[in-house]
Amino acid sequence: MKSYVAKLSEIDRKWYLFDAENKTLGRFATQIARILIGKDKPIFTPHIDIGDFAVVINASKIKVTGKKMTGKIYYHHTGFPGGLRQTIFKDMLTKHPERVIEMAVRRMLPKNRMQAKRMNRLLVYAGPTHRQQAQKPVPKGQL
Repeated sequence: MKSYVAKLSEIDRKWYLFDAENKTLGRFATQIARILIGKDKPIFTPHIDIGDFAVVINASKIKVTGKKMTGKIYYHHTGFPGGLRQTIFKDMLTKHPERVIEMAVRRMLPKNRMQAKRMNRLLVYAGPTHRQQAQKPVPKGQL
């Protein structure tokens, strides 16, 4: 039995629309990551990027369980001595709701050269409108 390897000419990228309203952050991010990687396709090949595009709307209405609203902390470093900065989830959701979903999805993707290319295919919007009407994204199934 021979192993199947997808060819670049066989890649057919589709556009999917995800609504983040009242969805749990982690479960929602795994569904998006699978689409970006292409694991839902029968021609999936690990070393070839065959994933689809994902458009996420209503990012500001995402939910988390437990005490994560005040207990989940995002860290980043400015690069200067003593430059460790931290932001709680609630503040990040009010100031930059797109980043919450982007960071969750980025951390679920494999850490390799294809991660940046896959993240370029993720488009996140805080409100219910998006600018990809011309691509005619298909609403993806519910969780």
